[in-house]
Amino acid sequence: MSLKFTPDHEWIRVDADGAATVGITSHAQDALGDVVFVDLPEVGKTYAAHDTVGVVESVKAAADVYCPVSGEVIEVNEALRADPSLANSDPQNAGWFFRIKLSDPKQLDALMDETAYAELLKTA
Repeated sequence: MSLKFTPDHEWIRVDADGAATVGITSHAQDALGDVVFVDLPEVGKTYAAHDTVGVVESVKAAADVYCPVSGEVIEVNEALRADPSLANSDPQNAGWFFRIKLSDPKQLDALMDETAYAELLKTA
C-alpha cells in the first residue's frame, strides 16, 4: 500500500501482515533539524487516533508524535532509540517509529495520499 499522511506530518504504511508502520515525514525531520532523542510509545498499549504517542527532540525543538489511527502498538524501532539520527537520514524507512495493529482500517480513508500531502506542504 502507498503511504498515507497526517496534517501533523506523520506517515503510515500498511504492511503485508495487516499491521502498519508509522514515522515522521521528511518535511517534519527537515523542520526539526538534527534529531537527538526519540521517546517511543509503549508496546502493548492501545492508542486512539490523534493521541500523543511519543516525542521527537532535536537541537532546535521538541515535537509530539501523534498516532494517525487507533490501535495497539506491537513494535517500536529500537534502532531509532539507539540512533535518533535515523529519523533524519532515512525517515520513511530505517527511521520508522512504531508498528501498530489497526483497530479500524477505515480510519486510513481520512488520511491524505501523497498528492494531497504535497499540496499541504505548499502552504506550510
